[in-house]
Amino acid sequence: MFLYIVGLLALFLIYRWLKELKRVPNKGDRYVYITGCDSGFGNCLARHLDKLGYCVVAGCYTERGEDELKKATSDRLTTLHLDVTDSASVAKAADAIKNLVGNKGLWAVVNNAGISLPSAPTDWLTIEDYRGMLAVNLDGVINITLSVLPLIKKAKGRVVNVASVFGRISAFGGPYCISKYGVEAFNDGLRINMVPFGVEVCCIEPGFFQTNVTNPEMLKESLKKLWDRLPQEVKDDYGHDYYDRMIVRMKTTFSQLTDADLMKVVSCMEHAISAVYPRKRYSPGIDAKLVWLPLSYMPTWLTDWWFSHTFEKLRIQLEQ
Repeated sequence: MFLYIVGLLALFLIYRWLKELKRVPNKGDRYVYITGCDSGFGNCLARHLDKLGYCVVAGCYTERGEDELKKATSDRLTTLHLDVTDSASVAKAADAIKNLVGNKGLWAVVNNAGISLPSAPTDWLTIEDYRGMLAVNLDGVINITLSVLPLIKKAKGRVVNVASVFGRISAFGGPYCISKYGVEAFNDGLRINMVPFGVEVCCIEPGFFQTNVTNPEMLKESLKKLWDRLPQEVKDDYGHDYYDRMIVRMKTTFSQLTDADLMKVVSCMEHAISAVYPRKRYSPGIDAKLVWLPLSYMPTWLTDWWFSHTFEKLRIQLEQ
């Protein structure tokens, strides 16, 4: 019986692998709109798709990001200044894309733009800290998608939303996990709504990778500012050395889990864009597959214990 089950599983995996090899034709006629192309996944994806022959529309927040991307790519790639928190900027970009793609429609939009700061224990933060991140990570995704959805429907194309494995399990306080849970919910609802129109909606759920989102120095600087502004009574609640212990824990966790190979994520994005039969979800990263996703299916009491026990154990080992 066991061998029979293993055999069926092997056949299924072979069938899925062969099915997923098939790619859409006429890449040179397909436009792909990517947000957050100044650095990280968005920048790598823009360059990768340009090399593959797609017509890339890269949304960049800074002029420097636009200039550097133009220098590294072909004339097929178009850059746009884009602030995903500004509805006027989003609408202006959508109008430019509409004029660019014409009657072909837009083949894909990749909602990649996102931030991770501030992230801290919940009672360190204000409502404004939450609003700032939700404006980028969640409202920005929704606004960008709605701005070009008619063009996507015309092309029977793709919407690719970059969430996180922390849209499945909340491992720390603050707005980051909340924003990614929201992206997951938006993605699920949109995927069902778009079935009648032939539009594929895919979700990318990366683990820890070496980007600005996981930059230890940026996180350290942000945490220091948050710690310094706390009332003394809150600092006393946590203990005078809590900030120092938190930094040690963070650096250790990131050094053990962050992956420098951004192409693991970019390859998933590219597959979601170019495969005839894309997956509904992609979870790139060994830590995503072996740690975070399995934990997300565990009972709540067990995950709570695991996070508390693991972080405390790391602290003790490092202080010895």
